[in-house]
Order: sequence, then C-alpha cells, then structure tokens
Amino acid sequence: MCGRFALKSPGRTKFDGVNCSHLPPLFPRYNIAPSQSVLTVVQRETKREAAFLHWGLIPSWSKEPKGFINARSETIAEKPSFSESFQRRRCLILADAFYEWQRSGKMAQPYVFQMKDESPFAFAGIWDEWHGHEISITSCAIITTTANELLATIHDLICLSYWVRNLTTPGSMDSKPANLRNLLAPFPASEMRSHAVSYDVNHTKVDDEHLVRPVEPNLGVTPSLF
Repeated sequence: MCGRFALKSPGRTKFDGVNCSHLPPLFPRYNIAPSQSVLTVVQRETKREAAFLHWGLIPSWSKEPKGFINARSETIAEKPSFSESFQRRRCLILADAFYEWQRSGKMAQPYVFQMKDESPFAFAGIWDEWHGHEISITSCAIITTTANELLATIHDLICLSYWVRNLTTPGSMDSKPANLRNLLAPFPASEMRSHAVSYDVNHTKVDDEHLVRPVEPNLGVTPSLF
C-alpha cells in the first residue's frame, strides 16, 4: 500500500492543458498522509483541472465518511467501493517521492522512492463525491499494483501504479476502463532509485526536507508507525 508520499518540488510539475487558475500558492510537502488534501488533476466533462482532494476515497453511497487510501488494480473494476469511480472518475495524484517500510519482525525501516532525476510523476487515482451531515467531501484513492523489482526488496505485496509521467500523455484519463489494464502495471524499476530515511517520517506532524535525506538503515530501532 501507499501510506505516505511527498511533493517537495511543486514548481517542477507540468500543468500543460490543465486549468489551475484557482489553485492557491503551492509549497513543498515532505510527509503527505491519509486524510490530508492532495494535489490532483481531474477530468470534468471535456476539461482537466487541478484540484486539492481529500486523500481517502469515500464512495458516494457510503453512510459514513470512512475512506480508502488505496484501491488494488486487480479488483478495482469489480469492487463496489471503486468500480463506478474507475469507470467515470479517474484522476492523477501528483508527487515526486513516496515512502515504504522494510519490516523485520516488529521493526520497520522507512525508505523513500523517487525518479532517478527526482522529477515529478503522477499516481493513478480515482475520485468520488460524498454528501452527508450537511457537508460535502471530494476524495480520492491511489491505485496500486504488484511491486516492481526495486520495491519488491522492501515491500513484497503491492506498490504504486503510474498512468503518466507527463500530465499531457494521451489516453491516461480518457481511455475506457477495458483499455486501462495495460496502464495499471508496475513502473520500470530501472527509472527509479531509493534509500533509507529517518524514522521521523512516521510522525505526521514532522514535515521538512530532512525526511528525504539518506540515512544508514537501522532496524535496531522500534518506530511508531503513522
């Protein structure tokens, strides 16, 4: 699963063909966590627009605002919580790094993963709108798939699926669900790199540049996660 990521260089993100006139000023974020607002690109009719969405998809029919931060590509087309969004409401969730934990017994060493040149990328995502209790929440989830070779050494279940590297890649948001299976595949490990990072990333209130700096792996420390 993906439980934390970063957008440390938002100024490098390309918004060609995307309406972002209403966005507030963007600033670096090093520890984006579930339930926080995340920068996305969504398709509304024939136009694409940048928007901040709540991370943790709440299906529109849900009685309570309980969300899912990830949706597995293997079951996304069949699960009631995700299938309609996968058909009609796909999005891009912008990032330039993400974190996974290598577990050894009860201990877990965090690692950061990013492109070799640290350039921004987009997670495959889905979104939905929930109304209730006199509030409205527009939320999203990251689509995951099987781990590539780099991630498999750290996290052997699922990793992140990328639809596009550049937001203007044709077909990333307009394709029919039946044609998306080829896109929901592990990103090439050869274009990524990773290193161990501080246990401070486990704490959501810590959000600064030192979180992505390399450290020596230390599985002798028992961290508190999330």
